[in-house]
Amino acid sequence: QVQLVESGGGLVQAGGSLRLSCAASRRSFSPYAMGWFRQAPGKEREFVAAISWSGSRISYAASVKGRFTISRDNAKDTVYLQMNSLKPEDTAVYYCAAGPRTSDFDTSYDYWGQGTQVTVSS
Repeated sequence: QVQLVESGGGLVQAGGSLRLSCAASRRSFSPYAMGWFRQAPGKEREFVAAISWSGSRISYAASVKGRFTISRDNAKDTVYLQMNSLKPEDTAVYYCAAGPRTSDFDTSYDYWGQGTQVTVSS
């Protein structure tokens, strides 16, 4: 069992930046790929970004490519999502997830954080 906790969400104006963090309860990142997903009220959860355990494989949703950057620091048991040039349509609850392989598909992930709210005002 892996416990994940997101932080760093908040309210920001369009064009601004936020950095989300996802910390594990203990040093448990070793076998896991990590992903970020988001969900707005009344909408399906959607893929945002994913990174392999080594960092050699990275994937982004087309809607965030060029604006968001996923990274990880296994020694700190933490994965990050740097979000720049934020748009109102980025408003959602953001979740981190851990799974056995890098994937854009949410069912590929076994463990999920509680989510952190990101609100982008216009």
